[in-house]
Amino acid sequence: MKRDIEKDFIKWAKDKNRMPLIIRGARQVGKSYIAENCLKNYFKNVIVCNFEFTPELKNCFDTLDPVTIINKIQILLNVEITKDSLLFLDEIQECPQAIMSLRYFKEKLPEQAVICAGSLLEFAMNNENFSMPVGRVSFIYVQPLSFGEFLTAVGQDKLKQHLKTISLNNPLEEMFHKKLIEFLKIYLVTGGMPAVVQKYIDTKNINSALNIQNYLLTTYRNDFGKYAKTSKRQYLEKVMNFVPRFIGQRVKYSTIDPEIRSEYLKEAIYLLSLAGIIKQNFQTTASGLPLQSEINDNKFKLNFLDVGLMQNTAGLSAEIINNDIMQINNGAVAEQFVGQELLAHSNPNRENNLYFWGREKKGSMAEIDFVTTYNADIIPVEVKSGTTGTLKSLKLFMQEKKPKIALRFWQKELSFYDGILSIPLYMIEETERLLKSLFLRKC
Repeated sequence: MKRDIEKDFIKWAKDKNRMPLIIRGARQVGKSYIAENCLKNYFKNVIVCNFEFTPELKNCFDTLDPVTIINKIQILLNVEITKDSLLFLDEIQECPQAIMSLRYFKEKLPEQAVICAGSLLEFAMNNENFSMPVGRVSFIYVQPLSFGEFLTAVGQDKLKQHLKTISLNNPLEEMFHKKLIEFLKIYLVTGGMPAVVQKYIDTKNINSALNIQNYLLTTYRNDFGKYAKTSKRQYLEKVMNFVPRFIGQRVKYSTIDPEIRSEYLKEAIYLLSLAGIIKQNFQTTASGLPLQSEINDNKFKLNFLDVGLMQNTAGLSAEIINNDIMQINNGAVAEQFVGQELLAHSNPNRENNLYFWGREKKGSMAEIDFVTTYNADIIPVEVKSGTTGTLKSLKLFMQEKKPKIALRFWQKELSFYDGILSIPLYMIEETERLLKSLFLRKC
């Protein structure tokens, strides 16, 4: 399955000064598949060291010397590792010493290409006893398939490429708009988890794809025991079931369960965030950059990893494919989708976060679904239908913060009016290009 992020892996492979690469992301988003299949044409061979399948590999890292490590791996696995080989350390969270060794691969054996991944890697890296080899490793963050990648996967790459030609001066034909809305509805049910999308491609049956979602959700729940004590698993379950039903709403611990102490729920949110199952969307004052410096840690919303998994967990059935996108679950599905797309099209070499803006003045309450940036400009983002939704909060933000441009994502046509760029949901991938053209026009 072709992924847009492959270009970042290829760029790493071709870089003569590359550092060991750590692939980060939730379980089952395609990390190992990309590492093994995308890069195999750029190296003589790919040597896979999976610490779960072959736990004795851990003994190869009782030293931090890369030459000794490689010699031990060659003997243990009966393979040849040369400077033209790619050494892939999979499920590396099982061997924290291997992560530590990456520093010395960069310093003592820089010509050796090393890449690593792990389903629960974030827990190892956030352990208080762990020391990250800062400045000696690079990162690529992998997300579920974006809607554009989904189009490519289901054989509609020409449609995806056509969107790159659409502009305010060259609008999309109505027949293509309708076709994209239909594919978007399918994506909102299947989501972007590679195994689910592949099942849909193979069977053209949405219910078969939903069975794979059930399997993935069970896998995530089975992982609870790897990072939480038995007594705390109930809190993880409680939060995981809560999030899909309250997308777009500020989190109050009492809403999740008034009988559970807030510190237990707070820890559960933290653990599920590390696992990549949920993503916090923090309130920011949006008064300056970076947005992270303007957040309130105690005021946040939650997004799920994937829109398909979100709907499955919320108990929504495949029949929602016939509904108005903006009205499904009171607009929560559209907001989940937008948050997911914003992350999918962010810089893959760093961890990216979601932010929203809120004002709580008496008699003048306001809230913007998301706040993002373009170059050095802060951009407010609303997710609205355009027919029933108002833009009161967005206009208030524009009056108060005076952004150069505001964004609205909806299911109607591309337009620009009164400082607001309205982009169809299926064109979120083209946001940066469209913003660039508008900023150039304003110069």
